[in-house]
Amino acid sequence: MNDKNKQIDIRDVTGAVPSHRPTDEGHIYVRSQKGQWQRLRKLMGWFFMLLFVVGPWLSWDGRQAILLDVEHQRFHIFATTIWPQDLTLLALLLMVAAFGLFFITTFLGRVWCGYLCPQTVWTFLFIWFEEKFEGSANKRKQLDKSPFNFNKIWRKGAKHTAWLAISLFTGFTFIAYFVPVEELAMGLLTFSTSFWVGFWVLFFAFCTYGNAGWMRTIMCTHMCPYSRFQSAMFDKDTYTVSYDVERGEQRGPRSRKADPKQLGLGDCIDCDLCVQVCPAGIDIRDGLQYECINCGACVDACDQTMERMGYPKGLISYTTEHKLRHKETHVARPKLIGYGIVMVAMLAAFAYMASSIMPMGIEVIRDRNQLYRETNEGMVENTYTLKILNKTLAEETYLLAVEGMAEVEWIGPSEVTLKAGEVLSLPISLSADPYLLSSPVKDITFVLSRKGVDPSDGKALLHTESKFFSAR
Repeated sequence: MNDKNKQIDIRDVTGAVPSHRPTDEGHIYVRSQKGQWQRLRKLMGWFFMLLFVVGPWLSWDGRQAILLDVEHQRFHIFATTIWPQDLTLLALLLMVAAFGLFFITTFLGRVWCGYLCPQTVWTFLFIWFEEKFEGSANKRKQLDKSPFNFNKIWRKGAKHTAWLAISLFTGFTFIAYFVPVEELAMGLLTFSTSFWVGFWVLFFAFCTYGNAGWMRTIMCTHMCPYSRFQSAMFDKDTYTVSYDVERGEQRGPRSRKADPKQLGLGDCIDCDLCVQVCPAGIDIRDGLQYECINCGACVDACDQTMERMGYPKGLISYTTEHKLRHKETHVARPKLIGYGIVMVAMLAAFAYMASSIMPMGIEVIRDRNQLYRETNEGMVENTYTLKILNKTLAEETYLLAVEGMAEVEWIGPSEVTLKAGEVLSLPISLSADPYLLSSPVKDITFVLSRKGVDPSDGKALLHTESKFFSAR
């Protein structure tokens, strides 16, 4: 990097693929690993996967709690219903998520990728089934090289059947956030669902099967933009999975009882377990690489090796470049504080706007054919179309009025009843005596109020400005 004082050094290891890497023609055979970081990763993965699965089945006031109803252009999120007029909320939510990701990445590196990203969670789930049906990494490699026989066919068949079942269930669950889950389930079971609903279920099932079963790290290294621009957020105080070169080199095998200092060796015994357990197939000892997803598998593998050898843990650990160089790590630094402030500000704006969503909406459209017309009685008349929206899930009655002109006459209904979610186009006219008007253009305000609701309630009245034109 150009700015040596701020950015962390990234080594180019292109082409430096060691012969011991657990790959075969591009396929990575990931070795199973246990440890504290893998327990944390699995716990977080299962927790958020459970939320994903349970989400469509939650109910709120007799309806699906989370339903992004694109067909009817409304998003139900528990007690809040978001309409197209309120899509600014979704933009703010995406901005909160973006700055939250920047904040976490600057502080803890790519922990999102290693612990929460659906690509990683589903990939490790698929690898778990792969291990159950085909065995350990070495057995899987041998099985792939063996000729087709009954043993290979049933193991491969069982694995892919499990993958397809998970993929179909994932596709069903994802679409259930857009189509009522009970309607979707019944439609799929009776083969009565529409073509497009069935298509999207199969499409996302295919994506899950392809991404988690076949592409895996290809998605992370070649298709996900995050792996490419993440280094812009790293600095020398970012916690990343790193190898302590000073302590580990020179590497080399030795007996447990041997003194590495007498042999001129560091603590790394060159067992290569850190490479074998890596889902990206990289060697963390080559330095920081964009393929690393900070999952901590190599940390657990190395700690267990150090424990067996009687050496201190932490040869590979979550640490900062400053700490590796025996300098002080600064957690509260300007960039991190800046990301945090923007994230909190966006979150506050989102909370405020979410709490201020009006349960109704009104849009005023003037007659575009003429500004005004004169009636046979000599009155000046302006025509408007009021689009009134009931955003609630119950029938509502609304009262209509106009402010700003005491001399105006309302021509049309002043009280309307709308069903839940209904949009009403209501043509009305305003009439006034031109001799009572002081100017050719008057500012007016249309007022929409909920009948039977206290006017002091902040969500009882809605004002929309417009203009009244005349010749005077």
